[in-house]
This record gives sequence, C-alpha cells and structure tokens, in this order.
Amino acid sequence: MIKILIHILGIAGALLLIAEFVPGITIASFYTALVVALCWGVISLTVRPVLGLLTLPINLLTFGLFSFVLNALLFWLLAWLVPGFSVAGFIPALGGSVILLIVSWALDAAL
Repeated sequence: MIKILIHILGIAGALLLIAEFVPGITIASFYTALVVALCWGVISLTVRPVLGLLTLPINLLTFGLFSFVLNALLFWLLAWLVPGFSVAGFIPALGGSVILLIVSWALDAAL
C-alpha cells in the first residue's frame, strides 16, 4: 500500500515538473496533479491494455512506436477529463507522456 502511495506522489510531482518545463501543459495546483496521477493510474490499468490490444497490428507495423502515440492521446484525454489540467496540443501531450512514462518506469524500478 505504501508503494502505491509513493508511486502516486511521485507521478504527481513529475506532473508538476512537466508543467514547468514543457510548454503547453499547465496544472492548477498540487491537488490537481494528484487527481491527474490517480486518473493516469486508472487509465493505465483499464483503458491502455484494451487499446493496446486493439491497436496491436498498427503497433507491429510501426515496431512499437505507435504506443507513444497511444500514450500521448491518453495523456491528452486526461486534460479533457480533469479540470485544472490542460494540454495545448498533441506535441506537448507527446512530450509530457514520454517524460511521465520514464518517471513511472524509474519509480517502478526503484520500488
């Protein structure tokens, strides 16, 4: 349980840093970052595997690069779902999702 809490807090902190360094991404507060981190976790556990399975042929044709596009679209979806979190377009969503995936991978490796 403590690992999940640390992971969510780490993702929320990474989201705040992403909002500072990636132009086009804004987060209103730390509370909003926590909500986005929780929603990102729910989407990662439910929606991403289903979409990954549905887009498997495209992913195979692009040697896995379409997964970056899928993650960016899900990141962009979060901006639509969570008030106080906005993403200006696809390119900021792509940059933010790549950074968020790297941070998430590092947190998983550390914990």
